[in-house]
Amino acid sequence: MNQKDIIIVDKQDITRIGMEALVRETKQVSSISYANTKSELVKLLAVYPEAVVILDYTLSDFAGVDELLNVGYRFYQVRWLLFSDELSYDFLHRLTLNSNAYSIVLKTCELDEISMGLTHAFKGERFICGRVTNLLLQSQKPVIDTLDHLLTLTEKEILKEIAIGRTTKEIAAIRNLSFHTVITHRKNIFRKLDVNNVHEATKYAMRAGLVDMAEYYI
Repeated sequence: MNQKDIIIVDKQDITRIGMEALVRETKQVSSISYANTKSELVKLLAVYPEAVVILDYTLSDFAGVDELLNVGYRFYQVRWLLFSDELSYDFLHRLTLNSNAYSIVLKTCELDEISMGLTHAFKGERFICGRVTNLLLQSQKPVIDTLDHLLTLTEKEILKEIAIGRTTKEIAAIRNLSFHTVITHRKNIFRKLDVNNVHEATKYAMRAGLVDMAEYYI
């Protein structure tokens, strides 16, 4: 595995020192830098555009999830490990649906789980700790109930195919339906869910658990 440049953004001395010790134990570190503000972080990312950023979001000066995502889009090769106290469902939901670059581990997690988060981030893979995964899954139940009332069984199955990236032509071949029949189902799904495009439909399917969550959060 290639050596990684690490940027730690954490205003708590004790957790910053502890995270640095964990990072050095991996023996995969090229450099370790520190930032206290978003501005300092952006300057470092210009120097290390493929870094792994370990960020305490709750103590950072990011204005919200959109600002964090925008920095991630700008430095698209960066991988992030959010190492924070409790985070809200809305924040977690929006972050995990809009980017695969962010791993999430809470400061209350066991050491083994924190180390696992680091390992995945170093590999460029997403890792979501158990507590965050459970929060996201539990908060989906109302969406699942709503979906059961809105869509037929066939429509739910086609929505799942759409969510995993299959084209209309592929869905028609797999389900032995005509192209135009699948188009009709697709239009009905979009109308019933009040969505306008595949991206919005996919996010709805994710929230409803139609796509395997364990697979999605890798």
